[in-house]
Amino acid sequence: MWLLRLLAVLTLLFVAVGVMAFLLTRNKNYLVFAWRLFRYAVFVALVVFGLLILERVAVIPL
Repeated sequence: MWLLRLLAVLTLLFVAVGVMAFLLTRNKNYLVFAWRLFRYAVFVALVVFGLLILERVAVIPL
């Protein structure tokens, strides 16, 4: 779980750096990078949360 938190913090940091680089240089490639990274991060987060919910709901009796 600590690894997921670390990846979340790093992702937010890289998205913020991408937006700041866009604001400083006005190069749209940085903004495209930040947006793409944000979309992938949201997708991965939804998959992880879905698996956690599925683990809670689908209790397999032994």
